[in-house]
Amino acid sequence: MTADDLRSSDNDLMVTMRAALQDLIDKRSIRDRDTLLSQLVTAAVALVPTAAGGGISRTEERDVRSSHATDPAVRRLDQLQSELGEGPCVEAADEPPENGVLLARDLGGEDACRWPRFAPCAVDAGFRSILSASMTGSTGGRRAALNLYAAEPDAFDEHAVVTAGVFAGHAGALLYGADHAQLLGAALDSRDTIGQAKGILMERFVLDSDEAFALLVTSSQDTNMKLADVARWVVTEAAERRAERE
Repeated sequence: MTADDLRSSDNDLMVTMRAALQDLIDKRSIRDRDTLLSQLVTAAVALVPTAAGGGISRTEERDVRSSHATDPAVRRLDQLQSELGEGPCVEAADEPPENGVLLARDLGGEDACRWPRFAPCAVDAGFRSILSASMTGSTGGRRAALNLYAAEPDAFDEHAVVTAGVFAGHAGALLYGADHAQLLGAALDSRDTIGQAKGILMERFVLDSDEAFALLVTSSQDTNMKLADVARWVVTEAAERRAERE
């Protein structure tokens, strides 16, 4: 491959990735984390021609969860790695290499010893190569990896490694935004629910705002429930009472 070919390939890669990421933003899927993750996996598989399927692994305090796989076989293998605590996807999410990409070139050969329990299962399912790229930027101590599966050994060349690694880095930024959007939405929902509960208690027991909030806090402490859960119970109970009267 000549220098001009390499420059053309790099340019094609950047154009394709920019288009894929812009499509995700245009669809406003950053407001819906599940939709965003599904679209990220689909886009990554499309960007790497040798990939037969993909999924995402996320870890938090050694708890590994796999999701948004493109087909049942990939889903089972992602989940198996989570259960075994062993495999390229787990390592890429929890302890990624310096370049962020962990490559299993041949699970039926040289990499079988590295993951002795997982590798035979992957081969039996029809996959010999796995490329897992760390997705940086997720919140709350969480880490994530984008996983691509291929049927043939040595299916992912250097170009595929660069493509997946760069895409995963940019995708991680979108995931970071989606995580924060979800946390912000939950906080706003909790605030609204607490406000509704305060209003209900103020009317029912002739309390001022501070007294109603103190009652919610005391109930939370006495029942060992979160403040938002106590407020949600008050609002639900009030709605049920109204329904019975009607």
